[in-house]
Amino acid sequence: MALLRAGARPWTEYADLVQERASAVAALEDDLGLLAHVELERAGAEVAAWEAHGMRLFTVLDREYPENLRAVHDRPPLVFVAGVLEPRDARAVAVIGTRTASRQGLARTRAIAAHLVQAGYTVASGLAAGIDTAAHTAALARGGRTVAVIGTGLLRCYPPQNRHLQRRIASDCAVVSQFWPHSPPSRRSFPMRNALMSGLTLGTVVTEASHTSGSRIQARLALAHGRPVFLHESLLEQRWAREFAERPATHVVGSPAQIVTVIERLTSAGPLVA
Repeated sequence: MALLRAGARPWTEYADLVQERASAVAALEDDLGLLAHVELERAGAEVAAWEAHGMRLFTVLDREYPENLRAVHDRPPLVFVAGVLEPRDARAVAVIGTRTASRQGLARTRAIAAHLVQAGYTVASGLAAGIDTAAHTAALARGGRTVAVIGTGLLRCYPPQNRHLQRRIASDCAVVSQFWPHSPPSRRSFPMRNALMSGLTLGTVVTEASHTSGSRIQARLALAHGRPVFLHESLLEQRWAREFAERPATHVVGSPAQIVTVIERLTSAGPLVA
């Protein structure tokens, strides 16, 4: 925290630097010298205050830092969690799509989320209106695990109408953010949220999205992370989806069972392979 607050390097450099030095304090002293202890005291006070609000902070040096996320090149140096990330959440699949969903898209999303839960997977999504909300609520309705990866700090909620849903997920499962707890939404934060969600999950399913949807960003990032992307066959009516379908590790699917079959095949030997 002190490094990110006071340091001048990009946050991705600090993730690598801290792991290389095996010590955030050593890296902080390199950057700030005698002022390091001042920043450490400030950071300690902030962590204590956040923990009092039920939030936990995990850095790349912590055993609790998500293993799937640790494996990607652009992992954040720290993540905030409200609720509890369980070991079984390593078997998470992202289900995402447009905020302005059709009835068919919502029904399709609910069916996919329910099937994933039945197969023992955690459903991850971004807590946005439309497809994301349908994915979260369907997983909860089936008694399964769902993880919300948000584009704000944990003390914020976006969109505001999902405040109750965010609280329920934090109570029963987990809400994850890489942003300072009071951070508001921004144009930059949501693509970063997509990268975090991709890194946390075994693959990304896009159920309904237009050419302007942020889901395209996550699909691109997932492929860069070496994670498979699943496009529902209805998306092939759009040019962007047809072009995406030609890329290696992209799978066009027509049923929830096809998603599970591919992921089971890719993960059967241990580490995920595209």
